[in-house]
Amino acid sequence: MKTIKLLGSGLEIPVVGLGTWRAQPKEVENAVKVALEVGYRHIDTAFNYNNEDSIGKAIREWLDSGKGKREDLFLTTKLPNFGNRPKDVERFLKISLEKLQLSYIDLYLMHMPFSFHLNEETLSPAVNPDGCFSLDVVDFVETWKVMEEQVNKGLIKALGVSNFNGEQLQRLYNNSVIKPAVLQVESHAYLQQKNLRELCKKLGVAVTAYSPLGSPEAQKHFSTKYNYTLENFPNILGHPLVNELAQKYQKSPGQILLRHLVQNGVIVIPKSTNPDRIKSNIDLFNFELSEEDLCKLNDLDQGEDGRIFNFLFFKGVENHPEYPFKKT
Repeated sequence: MKTIKLLGSGLEIPVVGLGTWRAQPKEVENAVKVALEVGYRHIDTAFNYNNEDSIGKAIREWLDSGKGKREDLFLTTKLPNFGNRPKDVERFLKISLEKLQLSYIDLYLMHMPFSFHLNEETLSPAVNPDGCFSLDVVDFVETWKVMEEQVNKGLIKALGVSNFNGEQLQRLYNNSVIKPAVLQVESHAYLQQKNLRELCKKLGVAVTAYSPLGSPEAQKHFSTKYNYTLENFPNILGHPLVNELAQKYQKSPGQILLRHLVQNGVIVIPKSTNPDRIKSNIDLFNFELSEEDLCKLNDLDQGEDGRIFNFLFFKGVENHPEYPFKKT
C-alpha cells in the first residue's frame, strides 16, 4: 500500500482508507473486518458517525487474533462541532478512545470550523425552537491549542482539520505550534479543489478526499434525516467519460475515479459495506491512467457548482461567521 508521510509527526498514512460515514453499527463492524482481511490499514470515522464502538470491536478482534499489531493500523476520528469549545476537547477525545478501545488516535481532526451548542442529554447539536441549529462562536485556534496538548500527552499522534476553506487553514497554520498535517474535504471529479490542493502543497499539508465517488446515497440521507434536497444531485459514476475509461482500462467506474484522485496525490476514503466493493476500492495500484486521460478527468471539475456537502441541511448554519462556503 502506498503511503504519504505526514508533516511533523513523521507518520505514514495509507493513501486508501475505509470511510464509514452513515454505516450502521453491525454493517460497519463487518465492513471493517472485511477491510482488514483484504489489506486496508487505514480506517476513518468520527464521533458524529455514531459507530466508533462497532469499529473498535472489529479492530480489537483483529488485534487479539494476532493478525496484526496496533502500530500497523492508522485510525482517524474527529472532534464533533458541538465539542469545539476548548474545555470539551479532552472529554470528547476520551469518549472516542474508549469506544474505539484504543490508547491513542493516529489522526484527530477538527470536524468543522463552525460550532454548535451542545445538547448535553443527547451529546448532539442543540436545536432552537424554530428548527435552526444553535450556533456557538468559538475561536478554533484556541480549540487547536488544547488539541496540541493531547498530542503532548500521547493521546494523539497527528492533528488535522476537515471542511476548512483555504483562509481558515492558513489562519490555523499561522497560529499553531503543531501544524495541521491533513485537510480532509469533499473531493471528487466534479469538485477537485485545485486551489485548495495547491495551498496544501505549499504548506506541506496532505489532502484526504471524502465522498470520492460522489456519495451516491447522500441525497436519501439528506432527505430522510434533515428534510433537505440538493438540486441536480450528481451521478459521477454514470458519467460517459468515466464509463468509457472503465472499459478502456478494464476497471470499474469507481476504480477510475479513485485512481484519478490518487494519481493527483490525494488520499481517498471511499465508504462501502459491500465486501466486493471494499476489495475493489483498494485495488488501484496495478494500473495507471495516461496523462491524456488524467487531463480529461481533470476537465470534469465544476468548481463550487460540483459541491454536494454545503452543510445547509444544518438549518441556519450559513449565518455562522466560520461557515466555510460563503460565496463572494
